[in-house]
Amino acid sequence: MKKIVISNRVYYIGTNDRKKSLFENNWPLPFGVSSNSYLIADQKSALIDTLEFGSKDDYLEVIESILDGKDLDYLIVNHMEPDHSSMIGWIQKRYPSVKIVTNNKAFKMLNAFYGVKSESIYEVKDGDVLDLGYHKLKFVMTPWVHWPETMMTYDTTDGILFSCDAFGSFGTLDGGIFDDEINFSFYEDEMRRYYSNIVGKYSHMVQKAFAKLSGTDIRCIAPSHGPVWRSNPSKALELYNRWSLHESEEGVVIVFASMYGNTERMADYVARLISERGVKNIRIYDVSKTHVSFILNDIWKYKSVILGSSAYNSGMHPMMLHLCNELEVLNPKFKKYALFGSFSWSGGGLKSLETFAANMEWSQVAPPVELMGSPDETKMAGFAEIASNII
Repeated sequence: MKKIVISNRVYYIGTNDRKKSLFENNWPLPFGVSSNSYLIADQKSALIDTLEFGSKDDYLEVIESILDGKDLDYLIVNHMEPDHSSMIGWIQKRYPSVKIVTNNKAFKMLNAFYGVKSESIYEVKDGDVLDLGYHKLKFVMTPWVHWPETMMTYDTTDGILFSCDAFGSFGTLDGGIFDDEINFSFYEDEMRRYYSNIVGKYSHMVQKAFAKLSGTDIRCIAPSHGPVWRSNPSKALELYNRWSLHESEEGVVIVFASMYGNTERMADYVARLISERGVKNIRIYDVSKTHVSFILNDIWKYKSVILGSSAYNSGMHPMMLHLCNELEVLNPKFKKYALFGSFSWSGGGLKSLETFAANMEWSQVAPPVELMGSPDETKMAGFAEIASNII
């Protein structure tokens, strides 16, 4: 295959996975996902992260072709999650003298996952530099973005930040590898979904990473998933800064769980009231039909959230409970919110939603609306206040 050059003797050797249906066996991949690995063929050579085992049949052959008969000197492990590290054993078999470069928080995992012994490890600390010849690699510890051992590798010569999962995106790279070769309007939504699903819980640590990188001359960002930012890396930095600060756009996400349609009718009713007040960005989701991955993405995007559930075994509907559990874990902040519910013979759906909302850093805009049986306008009068205050 054609060699893809990022800069001086720096090569992209990633792949596209269009077969995997779930990322981390949890998050849907309707557009697949790319896995990115990088090879620097300098006086000393360095492979930066590997791929998931089986995702690229000719991975070792591509490395050998670029090295052109030379040995591989270093394997840099920025992050131990197996989609980046599960070829470590194969790299060691092919290049027995290779030194695995990482920080001490990864040592136990290297041994537990792949049986790597301490004599094969080259330990680096925050700010350490590895001299390859032309390229000088500086290591930046960025713990909890999004595992405790996570670090980034910065090429001080060409200004390339090898950021691993940070600045990553769902979606395969369909011909275009670089940001100036793609229509980013597609990738922005998938990049935000990746952030909200995978990284969002650790937003405060993302801000700490930004502080650490402050003043760094970043001319290119090379993540482990998604496009390589060689033309406008500031765009990726801007998006991650905004998302990690929990900044959002005007709009309302309405999510309902309905057994026989009554709660769904309530969702449509309040949506119409909100639309009549000039709000254009309104998204309604049936939590039983749409995977929470996509709902979380829009909740991260928009300022306001309205949740409604039918009663189910004296609590909220199980699929709404699943969404609420994910929201508690990921903890999107600074949302305006309102609640509603319906029941037939006993309540509990709304009460469970209120218990959930009390644990979130959100602002309630109006009292909740709850009704028994079928909805009509007299039962739903409270939605007027919600519609007036939700934006």
